[in-house]
Amino acid sequence: MFFTKFKKNRRGYFSFLIFSLLFFFTLFAEFVANDKPLLMRFSGSFYFPVFEKISEKKLDGVFESEADFRDPFVQNLIEKNGWAIFPPIRFSYDTINYKITSPAPSKPGFENFLGTDDQGRDVLARVIYGIRISLIFGLILTFFSAIFGIFLGAIQGYFGGLCDLLLQRFMEIWSSMPVLFLLIILSSIIEPNFFTLLGLMLIFSWMSLVSYVRAEFLRLRNFDFVRASKALGAGNLRIIFRHILPNASPIIIANLPFLLAASITTLTSLDFLGLGLPAGSPSLGELLAQGKNNLSAYWLGISGFIVITLILTLLVFIGEAMRDAFDVRRS
Repeated sequence: MFFTKFKKNRRGYFSFLIFSLLFFFTLFAEFVANDKPLLMRFSGSFYFPVFEKISEKKLDGVFESEADFRDPFVQNLIEKNGWAIFPPIRFSYDTINYKITSPAPSKPGFENFLGTDDQGRDVLARVIYGIRISLIFGLILTFFSAIFGIFLGAIQGYFGGLCDLLLQRFMEIWSSMPVLFLLIILSSIIEPNFFTLLGLMLIFSWMSLVSYVRAEFLRLRNFDFVRASKALGAGNLRIIFRHILPNASPIIIANLPFLLAASITTLTSLDFLGLGLPAGSPSLGELLAQGKNNLSAYWLGISGFIVITLILTLLVFIGEAMRDAFDVRRS
């Protein structure tokens, strides 16, 4: 029933398909954009440089260090004794193109479809990797935020009374804090990386679901099936998780895309300010910051703006479609 209603919303349904394809495509970014071959045959043996480190000496070169497959010398060694299959985009997110004919950032061309950034790195490759890290970060943060938000909202709504009063006052104080400014301060004190940022943002992101879960539990706790469960001797945890929570799940699920969009927006904001992921990481916010610092390189700002707008628009459309699908007032 839900999927049928969801599918009727063409905008939300096609947004979900596009978002799923985009996420699946970026999950395998190493096979799409990489400066290493996907498969290589050398001297009768097969190698997978994407998964293993191949030294230059192993290719009859000079150095013991990992081979630079963009080096013409290494490419000649491979051509003499075998062959190699490269991905469609022969740049990784940190690959510097030393062959550009104009100062970095260079304009889009046949080799770099979206141009290069101010360090000579391929923008398209950084966009692909940036989308992946943003979506994975947002999905993980949304998952843990939903767990904390559902747990606290369920406790407030089910028990009510003093428990609800104290938690509600705590929520009012906690939600009144300037979240972005506090994240900026904490990020400047603690060396930021993927997991520290995840923990810092989790401190505040769980609040967005609590009010919805609390309202549903306050509404459902006086229904007849809950009273019958209490009369039969069911424990509080069983009533919360087996009886009330499944009935409250539609409003929770419908708000998850909006929570995901907010997580991606916050991460992009921190990266834009230089307080997010470590320097050099593929980041959409860092791409926007480069566009701000290099106004003449229009492709940087336009690429970042289009990608972020597309992702957030898809998530909003998906959230609206899920909300309408769970709305019993709509036929």
